[in-house]
Amino acid sequence: MARIHTHRRGSSHSTRPIGRRPPSWCTYKPEEVEALVVKLAKEGRPPSEIGIILRDQYGIPLVKPITGKSVTEILEEAGLALRLPEDLANLLEKQKQMVRHLEKHRADKKNVHSLQLLESRIHRLIKYYRRLNRLPPDFKYKPVSATFM
Repeated sequence: MARIHTHRRGSSHSTRPIGRRPPSWCTYKPEEVEALVVKLAKEGRPPSEIGIILRDQYGIPLVKPITGKSVTEILEEAGLALRLPEDLANLLEKQKQMVRHLEKHRADKKNVHSLQLLESRIHRLIKYYRRLNRLPPDFKYKPVSATFM
């Protein structure tokens, strides 16, 4: 993943399997995997956490090769999809925490700058999700940071 707003080089990470078929050692049927995804979502788990739990506790490396659908597609079919995409919701939560911090510590200039960068990232994601029709075209985001600058 390319890092936005940093001067760092790329971060190392593992590579995903190339094959599109499920691994031969994975014995789960597509219906079982979908049932597990729905069960974990009903417990209140976000899609990224569902993938980690399936990998670590059930030995399911990737959902898509087994079921032919991603975790979010399975959740949409079950009517359990999140209102906002998970990455956007996480950035909005981080923005709220940064604003709360700045209300107490108004002189924290580094955090003011970090908040500006975060809000530009949020705007970029909103444009992207509008283009994909994952957000309605009239979705509005009003930054809160104008009072700190």
